[in-house]
Amino acid sequence: AVMTPLVVGVTSHRDIPAHEVESIRQRVRDFFGRLQSDFPRLPLVVMSALAEGGDQLVAQEALAMGVQLVAPLPLRRDLYAEDFKDPAVHAGFEALCAQARVIELSNFSRGMLDEVGLQGPQRDRQYGQAGVFIARHCHLLLAIWDGKSSDRLGGTAQVVDYFLSGVMPGLIDRRQGARRFQFGASDERLVCQIVCSRAQSDGAPASPLQPGQCVWRTSEHTSPVDAPMPVDFRTMFQHMAEFNDDCRTYRAEMEHHDREPIAGTAPACAIDRLFLAADWLAVHFQKRVLLAMRMIYTLAAVMGVAFNIYDNVPDQDEMIYVFLLLFASGAVLSMIARRRSWHRKYLDYRALAEGLRVQGYWRRVGIALNDDPEFAQDSYLQKQDIELGWTRNVMRAAGLQSMDTTLRGSAQDLREVIRDWVGDATHAGQLDYYTCKAAQRARRHRFTEAVGMASLCIGIGISVLLAVLAHRLSADAKNILVIVMAVFSIVAAVREAYAYRKADKELIKQYRFMQRIFTRARAALDRAAEVAEQRDILLALGDAALTEHAEWTLMQRERQVEHSKF
Repeated sequence: AVMTPLVVGVTSHRDIPAHEVESIRQRVRDFFGRLQSDFPRLPLVVMSALAEGGDQLVAQEALAMGVQLVAPLPLRRDLYAEDFKDPAVHAGFEALCAQARVIELSNFSRGMLDEVGLQGPQRDRQYGQAGVFIARHCHLLLAIWDGKSSDRLGGTAQVVDYFLSGVMPGLIDRRQGARRFQFGASDERLVCQIVCSRAQSDGAPASPLQPGQCVWRTSEHTSPVDAPMPVDFRTMFQHMAEFNDDCRTYRAEMEHHDREPIAGTAPACAIDRLFLAADWLAVHFQKRVLLAMRMIYTLAAVMGVAFNIYDNVPDQDEMIYVFLLLFASGAVLSMIARRRSWHRKYLDYRALAEGLRVQGYWRRVGIALNDDPEFAQDSYLQKQDIELGWTRNVMRAAGLQSMDTTLRGSAQDLREVIRDWVGDATHAGQLDYYTCKAAQRARRHRFTEAVGMASLCIGIGISVLLAVLAHRLSADAKNILVIVMAVFSIVAAVREAYAYRKADKELIKQYRFMQRIFTRARAALDRAAEVAEQRDILLALGDAALTEHAEWTLMQRERQVEHSKF
């Protein structure tokens, strides 16, 4: 089954005083216990570089509690082991590696291998890269830290600062981290700090912190000591758990749904599996939302007719009961849709699917396999509230889980991605999708306008007829004509309100805009002579697609069905 974990990254000082170790162990156990209690449907994954001190301590406690361990090592395992001079620490490192999923982040030429084998700047950069990797792929950072700033590359203070701000001086500068500096962006990065001292002369924690305390940090706020997890983050992680629940609930139906994964004929990775699940769930909840909207707007139209009959036809007092019954039915349907979060899940799962689509195609052509630590999820949907941060968390976890599946990023992969994603004369990709959708929405909009014009003409015609025959028509005939005019007006108004709620006019513009983007991308890809240039075009295309879909999500979140207004 598709399962998204809650990934906890670890950064810690190495020189924790011996007398504080046991209290910190207890804090770590309490931390994991609280996560398992609060989010039982989210499997926990701990990501630790297994350095001496707190890194190994947390890894040991995680394994003892049945938590999966991922160990991104800054160096090749045999080189990294040279850091551990104490035999007991070295033995602990080897024992943890034997129980962990080990990821070696180093990939050196012979000359660079000689450099990192010695203590110095190149080796420090590798430690910094490990910190960046953990910060990029975790959902929550556990920092065993004294709270003091430091300029040591890859040290605990710098990893925390990078996690919250996107900058690590000497490794990731402001230009590279610019995507994170969006003043309207949601503050969705959370650090749990367990305060410790350091075994040195000035090793006391930053005032007013005391060893053993626990605080939550974001880029803007620090919680009181021992406060519970901030509510916004609890909600975000609950949405991740709901996604896992929905994947389990509809697993059988998904397995019978014939959809081609992003990887095409290559072995499917976590990104592919999550994309298929999110795409299926988005369509499923979209159908429920559309059904609820159609039923509610139909009820609204019938309510209007019933009230007009009650108002204009004698001896039809029972119509007021029909009116009230229809209103109550609409209220119940709206309440069911709201309580089961159909609209939110439809938008969230569609946003997740589109993000995974881009992430998967980029990875397949090798764009996500280079040295740039920027990933699609880091700039996606930043205008949204923090709740939608869970979609980026799923993308981070998918990227981490997919690292075991090797994709070459060959010229053949590139041709297949262009065919599947953009499309060509023989294969319908996104270009064909947006072309068809734009035409479909345009036809619906023309129908809505035609209904409105017909209603206007009928209303004017009946008004003229009533004026000309004012003294010849009976009261009953006048009432019938008024009801007919009201029925057409109600139908036109409800149809227009339904089209507004679905954002037909705005979607026509967006679909045509995306059609132009993919048309230009197709033309640029056809002109490109080199593979590197085609990758650059696909990178720009993915950025444009993510930006436009974020705008679509923002617009649709404001148009959910509200019973009080229908």
